[in-house]
Amino acid sequence: MAQLRKNHRQTSLLGGGFTKLALMVFLLFLIFILFKVLAPDSFPDTVESTDAAQTAAQSLDGRKYLPSANGQVIHHKYYSLSYIEEFEQPEWVAYELHKSNMFKKHVPRSGDFRTDPAVKKRSATKADYKRSGYSRGHLVPAGDMAFNETAMSETFFFSNMSPQSIPFNGGIWRELEEQVRDWAKKYNHLYVVSGPVLTEKPIDYIGQNDVAVPPSYYKVILDMNRGKPRGIGYIIPHNKSEEKLESFAVSIDEVEQLTKIDFFKDLMPEAEQQAFESVLNTKPWYFSDKRYQTRKSKWNNM
Repeated sequence: MAQLRKNHRQTSLLGGGFTKLALMVFLLFLIFILFKVLAPDSFPDTVESTDAAQTAAQSLDGRKYLPSANGQVIHHKYYSLSYIEEFEQPEWVAYELHKSNMFKKHVPRSGDFRTDPAVKKRSATKADYKRSGYSRGHLVPAGDMAFNETAMSETFFFSNMSPQSIPFNGGIWRELEEQVRDWAKKYNHLYVVSGPVLTEKPIDYIGQNDVAVPPSYYKVILDMNRGKPRGIGYIIPHNKSEEKLESFAVSIDEVEQLTKIDFFKDLMPEAEQQAFESVLNTKPWYFSDKRYQTRKSKWNNM
């Protein structure tokens, strides 16, 4: 009987330990489920899966908003570009702006300037810009891609850079970039194409790779959320400006004529495309006078 009680005691201890362990596992699992439900943003895989779904929805074959190209077309995760080796910069960058991304918590500015391994003959480098007197001007603004670390980092490829004077980059070009983000917040979704004007003689060359300094820059914006497409273009000389931003607004046709690039060629029938590209209507595209005054008083003097 003593041996039987001993065996029974051992069995009870084993059973009690197993029960406690099972209870602990169940409680940990319950805590995980509650935390996952109540704080989904704390789990990076939730964000990544959302980004992956969004990227899949606009797969490379589905980027029908891309313009005609004279260079090497490169697709990064969050934007595409056409790289012109002769000028060591893209003739255009093209991407979408979503209102939802504009309101996400901004990631830190990465600042990881680097060559783009996707460029067949190598892109420009840091050395090209060093002591050149020109800033490394983003064409896809870092501020447009601040919703995600990968998106932010992609904007620092030198294939997304163009030599810009500091008063231009930090002045009227900055104002236009911030204004476009305001429009994205209002209109929910925009297509944006931007780049240097490479059809005119460069005003300078910098670095061992002879990176061209363009005489002007353009930006084209398209809104398709109101039934009928509406768009606007900008051609801005590469210098400090005291003029209002709207004074540089042009029709998309005018940008096409200057750059020899056909915008939104696969996005809609040609007749529909011509109907809005040939017209300049600035009414839907409001401008911030406060930002303009800030440019004149502060940004132009930095």
